[in-house]
Amino acid sequence: MKDIHSYWAYLVLALLIFAVANAIIGLTQKKQFTDKDLRIGLFTLILTHIQLLIGLAWYFMSPWFQALKADAGAVMKEPATRLLAVEHPITMILAIVFITIGWSKHKKKTEDAAKFKTFVIFYGIGLLLILSRIPWSNWF
Repeated sequence: MKDIHSYWAYLVLALLIFAVANAIIGLTQKKQFTDKDLRIGLFTLILTHIQLLIGLAWYFMSPWFQALKADAGAVMKEPATRLLAVEHPITMILAIVFITIGWSKHKKKTEDAAKFKTFVIFYGIGLLLILSRIPWSNWF
């Protein structure tokens, strides 16, 4: 389960970066919001939600969750363990909340620039949150 979560994360991160870059380009170049842009946002939303489900399944089986249940105080004192047991899961859930809000809000916009701007803001915040709490030492 951990391997699936780790490998899927590369796909999610690549697509999220692509979605944010696409929205920035669309906004700055005043492009029309097309079906392609809609699908990029939708696939990003879907992949992040699948990653959330995989992550939650892995989290409740992980040794970090077991350590948190056994001795939360000790987990909170150790930065590396705290990252994996507390900071990473909470931040990733918040990131996916922002991405979901961005998807929901963009549908209510009627102007192309407003749709792109919504994606830039909310998907961008989600991307920054994700980048801030990826356990980089486990990735390389």
